[in-house]
Amino acid sequence: MKFALIGFGKMGQTIKRLAEAGGDTIGLVIDWNNKAELTSENLRNVDVAIEFTQPSTAFENVRTCLEAGIPVVSGTTGWLDKLPTAREICESSKGAFFYASNYSIGVNIFFAINKYLSSLMATQMDYKASVEEIHHLQKIDHPSGTAITIAEGVFEKVKYLHDWKAFLKTADTLEIPTVPGVLPIISKREANVPGTHTVTWQSEIDTIQISHVAHSREGFATGAIAAAKWLVGKQGCFGMNDMLGF
Repeated sequence: MKFALIGFGKMGQTIKRLAEAGGDTIGLVIDWNNKAELTSENLRNVDVAIEFTQPSTAFENVRTCLEAGIPVVSGTTGWLDKLPTAREICESSKGAFFYASNYSIGVNIFFAINKYLSSLMATQMDYKASVEEIHHLQKIDHPSGTAITIAEGVFEKVKYLHDWKAFLKTADTLEIPTVPGVLPIISKREANVPGTHTVTWQSEIDTIQISHVAHSREGFATGAIAAAKWLVGKQGCFGMNDMLGF
């Protein structure tokens, strides 16, 4: 299969290495230095595009692919306000669009576990929930898209929680205020951390925690490649639950 890689940072480079090791080819690479080459003409030489860029450019990248009739997989986070519009463009153009906040198979299993735990905790009013995410220093947006997806899983099962509030921890101590109905998401940025997410339910008696710790970017890259191959030949908007059958 021939891929277009839109964004050639650490994730794009990992995807390229794994794709080529698996016998696939990279027909087009777009990065900051050649953004003008992201054209319908160039995209028509590939089977599917994989987009990992920045929140400021993700929507236009996805739209360009959809308008060119090329299936596109996006893993950029921080642009959720424009995601509904991207899906509308996909539907109107009869294209194929795959979005996930996290392409790791393990993380998506973690999402399912988080929902199940939340369903058990829904009536345990003595426990206070919180989410913490830790990422590398280069990650711009906070909280992470994965943390927001975790929060949405909690809200689905715990009806007395209906919103989240972000806290960026830059010092050793951070006091988190308790606000009724609000789930705090604490973000930390540390060197060389691919991604760690922890959900905590704490009471005066005990604490329950579940965590997912990524050891490298390969899990994300492998999932993105699998999603791209799965998407080819389909029509509509999809996510990891569709591919994994959850």
